[in-house]
Amino acid sequence: MEPLTPEELEQFLARARAQGRLLTPEEQALLFGNRPAAAPPQTTEPAIAAMEPARLDRAQLAQLEQKFFPELPLAATNLSPPLVRGVILDFDHTLAYLTRPLDDLMAEGAQAADAYMRGAGMDLPADFWPNIVEARRFSEEKSEEEQEEHLADDALSFLLQFFGYPASKMDPQVLRQAVDIFYAPEMSGWRLYPGAREMLQALQAEGIKLALLANHNCDRVFQRTIDYLGVRPCLDICLCSAAVEYRKPDVRFFEIALERWDALPYEVVVVGDSLRHDIQAGIELGALTVQAALGEPPPQVAHDNAQLAGQIKPDALIDDLRKLPALVQAWR
Repeated sequence: MEPLTPEELEQFLARARAQGRLLTPEEQALLFGNRPAAAPPQTTEPAIAAMEPARLDRAQLAQLEQKFFPELPLAATNLSPPLVRGVILDFDHTLAYLTRPLDDLMAEGAQAADAYMRGAGMDLPADFWPNIVEARRFSEEKSEEEQEEHLADDALSFLLQFFGYPASKMDPQVLRQAVDIFYAPEMSGWRLYPGAREMLQALQAEGIKLALLANHNCDRVFQRTIDYLGVRPCLDICLCSAAVEYRKPDVRFFEIALERWDALPYEVVVVGDSLRHDIQAGIELGALTVQAALGEPPPQVAHDNAQLAGQIKPDALIDDLRKLPALVQAWR
């Protein structure tokens, strides 16, 4: 017989496959034999020994978070959050002190400002400079009485008008420069207390937010003073009353820091030399308080502290700023 052509072979196999699909399992077994039984599926899982939990401290967790899980904050772990999250500091006679008497600094600045305004073409009365000093003192007294800051630029403008200098002839830039000159000796007269910079750096290294809040009637002068002392890199907030609506001891001034940090009052520490402006306000806020007794306070602060000593009690008293980090750490 002649061999089948490829087409004929394919047709034959197709008929065979069609007939094979019609066979019963028994007929297929007779023709082709029984198929080997399939192995039953494995239903049991291999035994795995229990693993010991990793004992990691906070530093190791922070390192893992930074390298592998930056999207997961450390607060998402089961560690208890620290109690103290921020420290609110006063400035004058808490963080820094004047190297010369304030009266001398004001007299020097007022004379320089007087000379500058005369040189700029302003016709001023004779011996005008003492009035600049008195205008500042008066505006500070009014600010304290009304609990609303009277700005230094406005005080000088009102003074000039009081002496008959028309407002229409005043150059705002000249007035602004005169105020800066008036405050220049005082601005450069501040010095940090011993250990102040180390204290700020130590608290910052612990992850504690730092705010500097002060009563001052010229914000640009205050901010330049902070830059002059070189502590701005340590601060999260740096405000004076001239830049906001409130003046210490108004607790709303302190609440600015709470809102910025999304913190509760008991999570912050208020530090200052004044029982009235700092400690009493901190107590009303609901914060921890530390009175800084670092030297001779200004006369008004000394008088207020003597009057309130039996009524207002801070949570702690320090005579050295270098003691503050350990105190805050103990409260954490």
